[in-house]
Amino acid sequence: MKTKLQKQEELADAKKLLEKSNGLIFADFTKVTAEDLRKFRREIAKAGGKFLVIKKRLLGLLLKEKRIDVDLKSYKVSVGTIFAENGVEGAAGPAFKFFKGLELPEGAPKDTWTKHLIGGYDLNAMMAVDGAQVVYIGNLPPREVLLAQLLGMLAAPIRSFLYVLDQKSKQS
Repeated sequence: MKTKLQKQEELADAKKLLEKSNGLIFADFTKVTAEDLRKFRREIAKAGGKFLVIKKRLLGLLLKEKRIDVDLKSYKVSVGTIFAENGVEGAAGPAFKFFKGLELPEGAPKDTWTKHLIGGYDLNAMMAVDGAQVVYIGNLPPREVLLAQLLGMLAAPIRSFLYVLDQKSKQS
């Protein structure tokens, strides 16, 4: 059990992280091995975030102090928080990929681990994000891929028109 001083230090660390963050993601870390949690922390750090395990009550006090309305008591599991500098969309991808890549227990459905992303909060928009939205955002391709797809969609009609003109010129 942690002492009051340790809890105060933990709360101060969380305050510093919250000041730098643009988004929070809440993840259930039950049945995740310690080695996998270390890997998870490294992956999240690469994405500009930090994974912190803090008691729900302490985190609730911190969020209430910052006027952030999140009901952490509704989560009936152990909750770890990802403090994301790049917002929810910046950390959702690496978190989703990590949980999706974990080895499934025998006979478990494929989405067993991705259900561990249980919610989030966008600090810029000041709105809660549910677990399904976090998984959906995490499943999206990176920004560069989306831009390339958009460019391809915009160029397709022009390319088709040029193909038709080329075929017409060959007929003459």
